Amino acid sequence: MTYQKNDLYNDDLTESLRSYYESMLVQLGEDVEREGLKKTPERAAKAMQFLMQGYDQDAAAILKSAMFKEDYSEMVIVRDIELYSLCEHHMLPFFGKAHVAYIPNGYIVGLSKIPRVVDVFARRLQVQERLTLEIRDVIQSTLQPLGVAVVIEASHMCMMMRGVQKQNSITTTSAFTGEFGKAETRTEFLRLIETRPR
Repeated sequence: MTYQKNDLYNDDLTESLRSYYESMLVQLGEDVEREGLKKTPERAAKAMQFLMQGYDQDAAAILKSAMFKEDYSEMVIVRDIELYSLCEHHMLPFFGKAHVAYIPNGYIVGLSKIPRVVDVFARRLQVQERLTLEIRDVIQSTLQPLGVAVVIEASHMCMMMRGVQKQNSITTTSAFTGEFGKAETRTEFLRLIETRPR
């Protein structure tokens, strides 16, 4: 019995991207016929479709699919959400964690939907600043909570592998709405995401 993996990719797009990757490798001086590279253009074409799938997803629809009426009106935090994205300037990865909070105003959302929203926007060509705002804004406009807070901490390969080549730098971005504009609420959120379980 042979192993068969079933992936869902657009065949025409896969072939188009495969051709581009093959051409790029040849122009960079590689031999695309050597064993290790024979299937690399196709694998790269499929990987890029996976990494860019956020363009075909609707973050608001994901949130709406799991909204529930609830009287709870205290802070809800989903922290340490792993994220992986591609910088739009060099198409190199940046990766880290997102911390997302909201204060319900009549509706809560299924907790798994918050990481899915992060993935929708991360799986596009991005800059960290815009990614932070997009996550905040879709939660605010869809759930209409009393406030939203988003903090992202990420390492950027465009800084680590090339350019200034700083290996230990972390970029932090934040965005707040509503009640999180108040220093007391924002401070509570920041304190809670810094507290690690024992």
